[in-house]
Amino acid sequence: MRNYKFLEHINFPSDLRKLPESNLQEVSNEVRNVMIDAVSETGGHLGAGLGVVELTIAIHYVFNTPNDRLIWDVGHQTYPHKILTGRKNKIKTLRQGNGLSGFTKRSESEYDPFGAAHSSTSISSAFGIAEANKLSNKSNNVIAVIGDGAISAGMAYEAMNNAGASKTKMIVILNDNDMSIAKPVGAMRTYLAKLLSGKIYFSLRETLKLITSAFSKRFSAKAGKAEDFLRSAFTGGTMFNSLGFYYVGPIDGHDLSVLLPILKNARDSKHEGPIMIHVKTQKGKGYSYAEKASDNYHGVSKFNVITGEQIKSTTNLPAYTKVFANTLVKHAHRDSKIVGVTAAMPGGTGMDIFAKEFPKRMFDVGIAEQHAVTFSAGLATEGYKPYVAIYSTFLQRAYDQVVHDVAIQSLPVRFAIDRAGLVGADGSTHAGSFDITYLSTLPNFVVMAASDETELVKMINTSIDINDKPSAIRYPRGTGVGLELPSIDQKIEVGKGRVIREGKQACIISLGTRLEECKIAAEELNNKGITTTIIDARFAKPLDQALILRCAREHEVMITIEEGSIGGFGSHVKNLLAEKGIFDKGLKFRSMTLPDIFIEQDTPKKMYDIAGLNATQISKKILDTLLSKDNIKVVKN
Repeated sequence: MRNYKFLEHINFPSDLRKLPESNLQEVSNEVRNVMIDAVSETGGHLGAGLGVVELTIAIHYVFNTPNDRLIWDVGHQTYPHKILTGRKNKIKTLRQGNGLSGFTKRSESEYDPFGAAHSSTSISSAFGIAEANKLSNKSNNVIAVIGDGAISAGMAYEAMNNAGASKTKMIVILNDNDMSIAKPVGAMRTYLAKLLSGKIYFSLRETLKLITSAFSKRFSAKAGKAEDFLRSAFTGGTMFNSLGFYYVGPIDGHDLSVLLPILKNARDSKHEGPIMIHVKTQKGKGYSYAEKASDNYHGVSKFNVITGEQIKSTTNLPAYTKVFANTLVKHAHRDSKIVGVTAAMPGGTGMDIFAKEFPKRMFDVGIAEQHAVTFSAGLATEGYKPYVAIYSTFLQRAYDQVVHDVAIQSLPVRFAIDRAGLVGADGSTHAGSFDITYLSTLPNFVVMAASDETELVKMINTSIDINDKPSAIRYPRGTGVGLELPSIDQKIEVGKGRVIREGKQACIISLGTRLEECKIAAEELNNKGITTTIIDARFAKPLDQALILRCAREHEVMITIEEGSIGGFGSHVKNLLAEKGIFDKGLKFRSMTLPDIFIEQDTPKKMYDIAGLNATQISKKILDTLLSKDNIKVVKN
């Protein structure tokens, strides 16, 4: 890291607090430059962090972190926070193997009291910490920073409803930049826009003295006027007031002369109950290319700092996400009942492509996966064909709705599960590790996993006609293998796998995109004189029982491979074999799944090496199994 006048001497917030306030804007400029320089080499989340530089500095300057607990929602905006909290010298390891996480992480720093990478958890966790402090007679401040997109989610309201009824002090900072990953949607966006059009924001300098006195002199006549003005500036007061929060704002989140006195008064206030400080910021602030970009450089690949040009992959292979979206668009031209649903991820799931063709038939419901699923169930009751495009890791947040509102009622909601398997730089928080397991346990559910892009198209084609039960198609992040895509008329029979190659000694049953590794493993084994049958299972549920049982009877060893946790496809196959008594006839069975650990960020290849699911590891498993003696001795007492 190049020399910086101030940052060279700032390793922790305690160093920051030694500076006069007049130097903090220069510190902000240096932090921005370090961020831009680092992310240009690593890729990652840039725009969100640029937007909270002054806010981050103000919080650490005013509050006694880490004793005062600072919780960031999602955590993708915490690069400035990491730079100031002992991690600046590792900032260029962001999202790399053995490097800094792209989010907050408890094991990484005492300045990260609560880990996060999913949205809308900050108020709940902060309230829990505040209540714990209260029970322990501690006076530590607890501060949660949540974005305008994240605060639209149901969990945030549950937390505010709970906290607002308490007498427990905590400070919630609403970072309002009118942007999450995509533009925020829904009534909350409109509500915040109305607040920003009010005179508090634009006449803040004139009312600053009243605002700063509102906490410290709460019961004086002057403070009463300030409080009345703040709480009643808008017709009927604010929603946050109604929820029990003492509301201040909106204020300029880039103006340290405004931020510092308000944060100090919030810190020193004897107010019993939660405080809401509404801060207006600009995502991408301070880097012109980010400010001008439609997504404000939310998530970027490596880029040229001077030109802003991102270094994109030059592959001509089709991305699974685009294959899904383009195929669905073709079907939607034929079938007016097809609709798309996403939870604040139109670009990430390809639903932005669908929306361009069918703007009235694509619903972005905001950061609200639970609502997305039940909303889709409602659509399905009226004969529509909803495709809910959600990352595997985010669908976890709506599991009760999948069970209760979709599966039990056998409604034909179709789940397009993107980012299945290990995802690379986002690490364990975003890995699609569990969907095979948590969906395959549900009665009357069709669960498919595409092994390549042609299979993905066929599975979408097939799902169109599954009208009496829910179905799911899982596919990974990244690109296919370069196969010619089939027409939208090519379908597969539900519950039927396919044989890729025939052999004699071993049988590999693969579910998902490890199929290519299985082919390489089979060649390695063939070079050693062992011939292998490979089956692309296609379906985790229903199983192709006839094909599985035939292969079990014809081979000495059977191995199942899946990009998911224990309890999924392999467990169902094993249960089938046990029920049919196949093990009694000498079959050696092994199930290769993701291991019982959370695998940290790295390249996908290295992560799958750790998981033991690459070609050489598969061939070794088969060799070891062939040489093993699976005789089980029963010892009688």
